Amino acid sequence: MKTILIVEDDKKLNDGIKLALRNEFRCLQAFSLRSASDIYKEQSADLIILDVNLPDGNGMDFLTEIRKTDDVPIILLTANKMEMDIVSGLELGANDYITKPFSLMVLRARVGVQLRDRKNSSGVYKIDEFSFDFGKMEFMRGSDILELSKTEQRLLRCLLENRGKNMSRSQLIDYIWQGDTEYVEEHALTVVVNRLRNKLGSQPECIKTVYGVGYKWVRN
Repeated sequence: MKTILIVEDDKKLNDGIKLALRNEFRCLQAFSLRSASDIYKEQSADLIILDVNLPDGNGMDFLTEIRKTDDVPIILLTANKMEMDIVSGLELGANDYITKPFSLMVLRARVGVQLRDRKNSSGVYKIDEFSFDFGKMEFMRGSDILELSKTEQRLLRCLLENRGKNMSRSQLIDYIWQGDTEYVEEHALTVVVNRLRNKLGSQPECIKTVYGVGYKWVRN
């Protein structure tokens, strides 16, 4: 399930957005820049809904900070007729905007568009010496065929679909074992990561350990 970070100080609106999205997405809520920054550092988000005017600062500052390291889709929430906010936000790297008041149905549709545009529907990834084709189940390092187990394939795909993002251990476990995690031990993930690393056998490393969080794919 994709994760969305909602940054909006109006609790009623924040809760309304969560209510509109929660059946399809995991929603994280922040009501200030500080809480948004704390959540963003600790958890991976697939999309951010960001209010421009927040009690402890301007959402543009958060947008600027994110764009230094991450291309996660960002939809701005702006006040009606604030054209300069819209222009500035798009120039700073926002993917879309919506002006208040707005329809939650329209917002949900825009979220869907952003996430659909990012999806690699072909399932083919070519990164340096690697070629991964999840449609044909062919995994290559140069001319060498990589024999990957189902769990290794799922780990690899999850990391590739979220390249550059910190993926928590719980997110990876849910993805690899597809929700059937009741009897999965924490150590099982470490075993799968180590096996995949050994098979990739590349320097510099592809899969980086993010201490206290989980792992991320670091090669482009």
